[in-house]
Amino acid sequence: MAELSFTQEELDEIERLKDKFPTAKAATLRVLWLAQNKYGHVKDEVQNLVAEALDVPKAHVHGVARFYTQYYKEEKGKFVLDVCTCLSCQLCGGYDILHHLEDELGIQAGETTDDGMFTVNEVECLGACGYAPMLQVTNGVYVNNLTKEKVDTLLENLKNGNMPEFESKAMPELEKRNQAASE
Repeated sequence: MAELSFTQEELDEIERLKDKFPTAKAATLRVLWLAQNKYGHVKDEVQNLVAEALDVPKAHVHGVARFYTQYYKEEKGKFVLDVCTCLSCQLCGGYDILHHLEDELGIQAGETTDDGMFTVNEVECLGACGYAPMLQVTNGVYVNNLTKEKVDTLLENLKNGNMPEFESKAMPELEKRNQAASE
């Protein structure tokens, strides 16, 4: 891997981030995110760069990066499909969706397609149990109430460069309370 560095603009952003927190260590999450957006991952070399930029111990940055699954410790595909298989999603077909993706893409969970387009991961709870089964696209948009047909459409759209749109979902209990309050 070529020598890594932040641009002056990125270093200025890191200084602004450090100023927002009481200590440089507290800015670690944000700077790791900045680094991941730049490099697409936070492998050890990138974690070291973050530690240098923040002037904090490498072990601290390494520990933070290892704790959060949202930080990619290895190179991933252009689109990372995190399929939730916790209990709610599992009961509603989360594994069916995961296996359908594996079949469609010709890879297993944790792998990336040969063209570097897709990585599929099996993840624990993404916090959208009411809309199970669901997946998240590259730490961004959730795609809810999945079916195999909806997954096929998602893959085709992503291949064509079209990210799914945010799906606003109303909470049923909140709707009931709002309706009761208006009556």
